[in-house]
Amino acid sequence: MDEQLTGRPIAHSRVTLSKIMTAIDVNLYGTVHGGVLMKFVDDVAGAAAARHSGGTAVTAAIDEIVFLEPVRVGDLVHAYAQVNWTGKSSMEVGVKLAAERWDVFGAPPLPVATAYLVFVAVDVAGHPRQVPPVVMTDMDDQRRFKEALIRRDHRLARRAAIQRARAEQ
Repeated sequence: MDEQLTGRPIAHSRVTLSKIMTAIDVNLYGTVHGGVLMKFVDDVAGAAAARHSGGTAVTAAIDEIVFLEPVRVGDLVHAYAQVNWTGKSSMEVGVKLAAERWDVFGAPPLPVATAYLVFVAVDVAGHPRQVPPVVMTDMDDQRRFKEALIRRDHRLARRAAIQRARAEQ
């Protein structure tokens, strides 16, 4: 079934989750483990992908995750996600994490990580299903969409280069 779906504004997919980091989240250095933050990123991105696609969406790739600042026990971490680009069944979701330090009163949330993930919408049998296109409503939406296309092109070019290199062996 290849019907044309009605587009959805990027703002429709926006999701915010917040979590206080606890002692069970720390690594050997006393800061929050990167894996804990990666799961938080995946959770919020999955919610944005599901919201945009109107159903189940699964993580297909993590294009990039950059940790900018350490997160500490007691920090209130906010995760912001939105769908930046859609293909036929796939979506790129951008995520930003910001931390409110528990011991710093009145300071703005500190950016602590950014990430880009690719999700695929699936039906109940686990097969890819079509997603609505994104509707860009402002210049930021257009910029994010263009940047997502660059990341997609790089991802596909890297995959093709690896396949060529393997074929030469």
